[in-house]
Amino acid sequence: MAHTYPPLNVEVRTPRLTLAGASDELLERLVPHVRAGIADTEPWPFDDPMSLYADNPEREWRWLRGIWTGRGRVAPDLWRLYFVVLADGEAIGMQDLIGRDFARFGTVSSFSWLAPGRRGQGLGREMRSAILHLAFAGLDAREAGSDAFADNEASNRVSRALGYEPNGTDWDSRRGEPAPIQRWRLTRDVWEKNSRDDIELIGVKECRPVLGIH
Repeated sequence: MAHTYPPLNVEVRTPRLTLAGASDELLERLVPHVRAGIADTEPWPFDDPMSLYADNPEREWRWLRGIWTGRGRVAPDLWRLYFVVLADGEAIGMQDLIGRDFARFGTVSSFSWLAPGRRGQGLGREMRSAILHLAFAGLDAREAGSDAFADNEASNRVSRALGYEPNGTDWDSRRGEPAPIQRWRLTRDVWEKNSRDDIELIGVKECRPVLGIH
């Protein structure tokens, strides 16, 4: 059934998975993964503050509240689209797309996590490919950025494989401790050279006005 709010109707479909707008029903299907823990081994992948480091049940509560807050705080100068990752009908993670002053700069960034049992299968790269297709083909982005802790080899490997170029370093904290960040940058020209023709976008036209994109 279609939702009244257009961002919840957006889907990105690839041969391996679907990114579906994060409705409450889909978020509930992810709760068992969040409750079991998706960041319980070093090196810690997320920066502070991060609800996914909290104890249960505060972890699930803070995680849901953060998504609800982000869904309700959408404006042309800052928006975040939340997607649940579905593979073979199973909810296995999240992939988000963030735009800051998008109308002015045309730049986006992304955030994702994947259930531990589904890692190491190439799904992280497929998720990123899908969200980049939405950004460039669906929303006419000019550039995509990404960053990860320097020792988060899985995320950095995906960025390198998809054509991102190193874009400097920075520092952030995780669980209260400082750690170096690797930044990445992907231009539209580079994306177009490797763009795929097997990714389908649904509901994007109706979503663009919500984000201030005309």
